[in-house]
Amino acid sequence: MCKLVILSLLLVAIYALPQNTEINRQFQDIYPDGSYEYLYETGNGIFVQEEGKARSINEENVDLVVQGSFLYTAPDGKEIHLSYVADENGYRPQGDHLPTPPPIPPQIQRALDWIAARSLQKNR
Repeated sequence: MCKLVILSLLLVAIYALPQNTEINRQFQDIYPDGSYEYLYETGNGIFVQEEGKARSINEENVDLVVQGSFLYTAPDGKEIHLSYVADENGYRPQGDHLPTPPPIPPQIQRALDWIAARSLQKNR
């Protein structure tokens, strides 16, 4: 069932492309152990690749670890490159275009350090 869902999502992504975009390169494979890989590259500069590998958690359960990336040009002309990993720790994207939190103000950091130190003293 999982293989069918993955293949369906891949096909939907490809068919969602504008009609005048050609696929320059495409590859996909699903392996007997449940792992898979795919990639495609379009005429308008979109490149997508992903691979998922089955990993045994214990004798009864198997988990899937996914990693991939995509590259495209945004409407403002900026090149967007995003890579990601999805596993038991959640979905973790990385890219220069993603927002980052501002630094913690020094006063707040001192207060957090003080709270952490008090918490450690109480737990002893």
